[in-house]
Amino acid sequence: MKKIINNPDWALKEMVEGIAAAYPNDVKQLPETTVIVRKDAPVSNKVGIVSGGGSGHEPAHAGYIGKGMLDAAVSGEVFTSPTPDQVLEAIKAVDSGKGVFLVIKNYTGDVINFDMAAELAEAEGIEIEKVVVNDDVAVEDSSFTTGRRGIAGTVFVHKIAGAIAEQGGSLQEVKAVAEKVVENVRSMGMALTSCIVPAAGKPSFQLDDNEMEIGIGIHGEPGIERKEMATAHAIAKELTEKVLNDRDFSGSDVAVLVNGLGATPEMELFIVNKSVQEILKEKGIKVYKTFIGEYMTSLEMAGCSISLLKLDDEIKSLLNAESSAPAFRI
Repeated sequence: MKKIINNPDWALKEMVEGIAAAYPNDVKQLPETTVIVRKDAPVSNKVGIVSGGGSGHEPAHAGYIGKGMLDAAVSGEVFTSPTPDQVLEAIKAVDSGKGVFLVIKNYTGDVINFDMAAELAEAEGIEIEKVVVNDDVAVEDSSFTTGRRGIAGTVFVHKIAGAIAEQGGSLQEVKAVAEKVVENVRSMGMALTSCIVPAAGKPSFQLDDNEMEIGIGIHGEPGIERKEMATAHAIAKELTEKVLNDRDFSGSDVAVLVNGLGATPEMELFIVNKSVQEILKEKGIKVYKTFIGEYMTSLEMAGCSISLLKLDDEIKSLLNAESSAPAFRI
């Protein structure tokens, strides 16, 4: 195993400290926690937005902290949910009295631990609402979930919920718009290689040189099919058509996210995007905005995911709103 780390047992702690050191004018680490918050948290008269999950998905989630997006992100060990007490510290740090909204990816550990933290916060008088993101169309249930997994489409929820909160929206208004995004975003991914969890020291699974996995999860969970390697166009066609078959995007304006999983060159992501754009144009679906890059990764996994978000005027406005988050600046 080759990793640029000091010790697998220190990886989470040192990563969080490194994030805080990278953006000292924008964020801060809560002492003795794995929580990163906005430097000005809690922001007066604003709903706090908290997300998080296992580490290994960077820049998710701490990269999305900033004006117009998240107020706090809490990290667990690699691919492991943060504990309820850590989530609670994040909630308390961003509560200004208008309540706190939780963005949770649909993984069993995340759902349970964030729910426990919400109950503890409510016992302390903090009003909590939440949304559970389940944008992955690949599988209905997996080794990590009941129901569909939450993957890269979660970034759209961060952006849009964060924007309406920044504009002074109430807790219920934030919840309503976040639920609308979850209802209208769909994603699917694929992998060319596995990743190596530092504590394990070996790949999570093996693919032959001529193989790829379709429908892979962001923790290396199995997909729907292992098959012979194909062209970028064939991959884009398969992923995009699976998304389109799950949600009616016909005649709609959409935002496109072509997301790298950690070890895919941007050249390849742009080649995939070319095919995605052609497919959508052929089907009469208008692309309003496109995002290309690494937004939600799986350590050093090679592969990509494609997300489509159906837009209306409200979502367009919030998508275009200012964001100072390091990984999503507008």
